[in-house]
Amino acid sequence: MIDFLHTFHPDPILVSFGPIQIYWYGFFIVLGILAAIAVAVQLGKYYGIFKDEILDLSFFLVIFGIIGARLFHVFIEWQYYLKSPLEIFKVWQGGLAIHGGIIAGLVVIYWFIQKKKINFWQLSAIIVPGLAIGQAIGRWGNYFNQELFGKPTNLAWGIPIDMINRPFQYMTKNYFHPAFLYESLGDLVIFGILVCTHWLIIKKGRQKTFNFKFLVAGYLVLYSILRFLTEFIRIDQAYYSFGLRHEQIISIAVIVLAGLVLAAGRTKTGKGLTPLEK
Repeated sequence: MIDFLHTFHPDPILVSFGPIQIYWYGFFIVLGILAAIAVAVQLGKYYGIFKDEILDLSFFLVIFGIIGARLFHVFIEWQYYLKSPLEIFKVWQGGLAIHGGIIAGLVVIYWFIQKKKINFWQLSAIIVPGLAIGQAIGRWGNYFNQELFGKPTNLAWGIPIDMINRPFQYMTKNYFHPAFLYESLGDLVIFGILVCTHWLIIKKGRQKTFNFKFLVAGYLVLYSILRFLTEFIRIDQAYYSFGLRHEQIISIAVIVLAGLVLAAGRTKTGKGLTPLEK
């Protein structure tokens, strides 16, 4: 794996059919979505939530999650897109901000539960492990686009970046930190933590709202910490305030918000929050 990363020059195009081109970025996004849905369906079984319910929700989460992620990215990079508005629609070239996808996803879940007998926090807790594994897979799309790499490095796992994709000040450098890989591995760790937490909740029969709220907040905090740290080595264009990249400031805000949600108090509810009537 190390030798592969150190010597391989990725091509963003997976396959071409005449004028039609399929990008690695899109492939990994779709693969991540399918993995996320599979994980949510499997977890739903243990909580008495039907597969059809998860699939129905997933349809809306995918559509509005991508829209939210794109809009959030455009919002952060508004100065660039103001000059090139048509670039907004070129999603296959990358540019999905996960924080925007999370916000859109929470809104969709809240809308969804209005018609279903499902607890908001329980359903959100079922979704977040899939979100983590989906992110872990999707980050490899950034690798093939050569858009998520860090500072120059001489480490054995440093990745080569084509000249056209390097910032001007690093034109003489050969290898860069694989920031995409660091975040992908971090997401895998978060996925493992969330799945283990679900296992404990199920095994010990502690299906209470606070436990699910804690699980959702745990994902938000862990991912925000991961993102905050990886931003220190990234060298892609970013805007700064108070000496921090805006993505880092957003991560801090998410951590504070998650803490406030938990501090709002425990909701004492017993077992069987959902399950749907058969």
